Amino acid sequence: MVQEVLINNDDYYVPDANQLVTEDDTPVDNFASEKQQRLLVGSLYSSLQPQTFLAAANVGIYHTDGQPAIVPDVFLSLNVQVPQNWWEKQNRCYMVWRFGKPPEVVLEIVSNKEGDELGKKLKIYEQMRASYYIVYDPNQQLGEKVLRVYELRGTRYFETSEIWLEQVGLGVTLWEGEFEGRQDHWLRWCYQDGNVLLTGDERASQSEQRASQAEQRTQLLADRLRAMGVDPDTL
Repeated sequence: MVQEVLINNDDYYVPDANQLVTEDDTPVDNFASEKQQRLLVGSLYSSLQPQTFLAAANVGIYHTDGQPAIVPDVFLSLNVQVPQNWWEKQNRCYMVWRFGKPPEVVLEIVSNKEGDELGKKLKIYEQMRASYYIVYDPNQQLGEKVLRVYELRGTRYFETSEIWLEQVGLGVTLWEGEFEGRQDHWLRWCYQDGNVLLTGDERASQSEQRASQAEQRTQLLADRLRAMGVDPDTL
C-alpha cells in the first residue's frame, strides 16, 4: 500500500512521487497478449499522427492517493503526452493528478479468471472515471462474449453494444488477419466506416502495392503506344 505522503504544490496537494512504486520490473505476460498489446498501441502511433495523445501497454496508472497503481493492458489518453524527461520519478507512469485527467480508454485482455476484470478492475476504472472500459476475452474465459465495452454515464459504467467510442472518435472491431507473421483473430481500432487503423508495416505494404500498380499502368500504356507505332520514350 502506498503511504499517504503529500507535498505542497502551489495551491493543491499531490502525492510525493518518491513514495510511489512506478515500476516493479516483474511483468509476466503471454505471447498472444503481448503481441495484441503491441498491435493496439503501434497502430495508434502509426495512424493518428500528428494528433497529440498518449498510448501505452503495461504502464501503471495512479488515480487515488493512498491506493496502489492499476496497470491496464493498454490505455489511451487524448491531448496529453509524455513529459520530456521521462526518467524523472514523477514522469515514469501515468499519475492522474499530473496529467490532469484519467485516460479516456482503458483496456484489459483476459488470459484467465484471476484478473477479476468484471469485478474489482471494473470498479477501479469506474472510480477513476475513464470514459470507456474495454474487456477483450478471446478465449471466452468470462462467458460467451469475446468483447465487452463499458461507457461511463455519470458515475457508473453501463455495458453497451456500441463499438464506436464517440468521445474518442475511434471504434474497436474484431478482425481476422495476419500481424507480424501470425494469422489469428485480433482486436483492432477502427474508423467510423469500419476500416482498421493500419500498422506501420501495413502502411508500407500499401505504398508498395500502389507503386507497383502505378508501374504496371505505366508499362501497359507504353505497350499500347508501341502497338500504335508510337515510341513512348519520345513523348
